[in-house]
Amino acid sequence: MSEVQRILDAIFAISSDLELRAVLQRIVEVACDQTDARYGAVGVLGEGSPQGEILLSEFVTEGIDIAVVRQIGHLPRGLGILGHVIRVPEPLRLDDLGTHPDSVGFPDGHPAMHTFLGVPIRIRNEIFGNLYLTEKHGGGPFTASDETLAVALASAAGVAIENARLHERVQENALLHDRERIARDLHDTVIQRLFATGLGLQALARTAGDVGVADKIQAAVNDLDVTIREIRGVIFELQAHERGLTSCRVRVLALAAEMTPALGFDPHVGFDGAVDTIVGPELAEHLLAALRELLSNVIRHARATAVEIRIRAGSEVVLTVEDDGVGLTSDQGSGLGLANLSERALDLGGSFALEGAQTHGVRAVWAVPRETQRTPASA
Repeated sequence: MSEVQRILDAIFAISSDLELRAVLQRIVEVACDQTDARYGAVGVLGEGSPQGEILLSEFVTEGIDIAVVRQIGHLPRGLGILGHVIRVPEPLRLDDLGTHPDSVGFPDGHPAMHTFLGVPIRIRNEIFGNLYLTEKHGGGPFTASDETLAVALASAAGVAIENARLHERVQENALLHDRERIARDLHDTVIQRLFATGLGLQALARTAGDVGVADKIQAAVNDLDVTIREIRGVIFELQAHERGLTSCRVRVLALAAEMTPALGFDPHVGFDGAVDTIVGPELAEHLLAALRELLSNVIRHARATAVEIRIRAGSEVVLTVEDDGVGLTSDQGSGLGLANLSERALDLGGSFALEGAQTHGVRAVWAVPRETQRTPASA
């Protein structure tokens, strides 16, 4: 087989994996096979230590027994010949690495090594790590041909590693997309059905003539409430994992959960439209302040057993909070908090209205344009 064909075969072999650890392992396996080396390793550069040591974040080996690796017990610290190749990122070929001025020997239990070939692995002109090969079979030194092949492998390895990293990012994005889809399905479908079932059971409990049956129905309703809280917790964790705590949906759900103990029940939360796309961080602050004030108003005045929160994002952003409490009272619309809500909405070019719900209770609607030109004077 010609040297060119050997190089092409080796490059093809290391390009066949997409998982980073598998790529690193494949690189060192192919390099050992093609250069007839007994031992090989790929060291991935990490951050330096306070003592000036060059640390490796990964060290993937070939040929060394796993028991020996465990006995050594730590990654190389960038000393000796390995450190030299890191500091001087050029190919290094030695007939006896023990004679090099930077040689510091090996830790206890390390196999004996003499012949050595090391080459840097670059990604877009930056050093990613190094490929190390030792102990050529037959006892002879590594040749210029071996060095040429190792350099070609290192170059191909840089491309393969970059592809593996890209693949991992794509996989991560797909996973995050799945998290968002699952969270959305849980909220928009599962919780809605559980909530409707709970309302139906509560209505059934009121008509049950048998006290024992009514108690059992109420116990089932309580179990549903616990399940809804647990699912909302899962939704919060899924969305928080994806977007941190900056997502409007996540922050609304977190606020609803925060207010639950004071309300005495879980508020029902619904979203319409691309809320997280339309509601930016600044508008989200106003929206959350309005929601907190409206829920506080329900706690102080409504004596409610249920609250429906809905946020609709389109040409305008509309927050609706509807409770099933005692309805409008003489002092409910006169508080400073509700006056601030109205002033905040007006400053943003929107409106605020408090009205009786269709059956009983109160319905509050706070609406502002999706794009605002003014900064509210009120806080």
